[in-house]
Amino acid sequence: MTVSLEQLRRCHVAVDLGAARTRVFVKGVGLVVDEPSVAAVNTRTGALIAVGEFAEKMTGRTPDYIRVVRPVSGGSVVDIDMAQRMLRHLLGEKLRRQLRRKPMLRAAACTPHDSDPLAQRATIETLVGLGARRVELVDTLIAAAVGCGLPVEEPTATMILVCGAATTQVAVLSLGAIVTAERIPVGGNAIDHAVIQYLRHQHELMLPSQSVRPLQLALHGNGLTPHGPASTEIHGRDVATGLARSVLVDTAAVRQALHTPLTTVLDGIGKVLRDCPPDLVADLVDRGIMMVGGSALLPGLDQMLRNATGMPVHIAERPDICAVLGLGAMLEGRVQPITLNPLAEAE
Repeated sequence: MTVSLEQLRRCHVAVDLGAARTRVFVKGVGLVVDEPSVAAVNTRTGALIAVGEFAEKMTGRTPDYIRVVRPVSGGSVVDIDMAQRMLRHLLGEKLRRQLRRKPMLRAAACTPHDSDPLAQRATIETLVGLGARRVELVDTLIAAAVGCGLPVEEPTATMILVCGAATTQVAVLSLGAIVTAERIPVGGNAIDHAVIQYLRHQHELMLPSQSVRPLQLALHGNGLTPHGPASTEIHGRDVATGLARSVLVDTAAVRQALHTPLTTVLDGIGKVLRDCPPDLVADLVDRGIMMVGGSALLPGLDQMLRNATGMPVHIAERPDICAVLGLGAMLEGRVQPITLNPLAEAE
């Protein structure tokens, strides 16, 4: 853990700036913000038009003078000023007024595993610009493990897979720290892109960039498993004519198209297990892998991992908000560190 639990207990607010969604947890109140990390800006005046859900609905449907931006990419802030403006509007005037009353406002934030110092600095500056006097950074893997109830402080192995929109992170934890971890540059967006490319090349069909996730549309039911629907109808735009067209897509072929990005995830899991001490790997045979993150809900992904690793695979109860709930539990003192009693010297 990058900071002590005692330092986190002094924080008042926890923020999870994700590539897909931004979540804010206020100590004593709970989860107050859970919105897409999107903002719409008027390029002529610089004014902010919309943030969150409404801004996401505007993607691909705006005139030239309105630009829809995502200030967070891969769990790292890429546009500090826009991220501050987005957070300011998501929090609302009433909540910001309550936070400003804190004489020494402290904030905690999730950071992806092995993020570089520049990315960490950008996260800190974003929250300092909102009034935080001090910002504590916590590894997303630790926060997510706490949020889904894993016994991270015990001397036994727990394996967690954080399936994000831009990246997938996998780690083995023990005694409240990361034993070995891997950050894989494949997430829900890459899996969606694989489906879009398949439909474009094989059926000459372009899907809408937003509205419905094409993956959920193509793989409803049992998803990646062979027991799912044999075919499904998908609506889009013809590449050649530009007219609206519907095609009947074989879901078995779509599942095959997904194997390339998902194989990269499996390779990352294999590397973590190879680097892990044998005693901890033996613990994982019984405990298995815990999946968290919005992309963990991909139909059939858990079964695919179960078949590839031979270990039990579980999906957290609320996989999309585990990280911010874990930070909130640390802020409210619901996580107790393991107590190590020093050996008494022999008289």
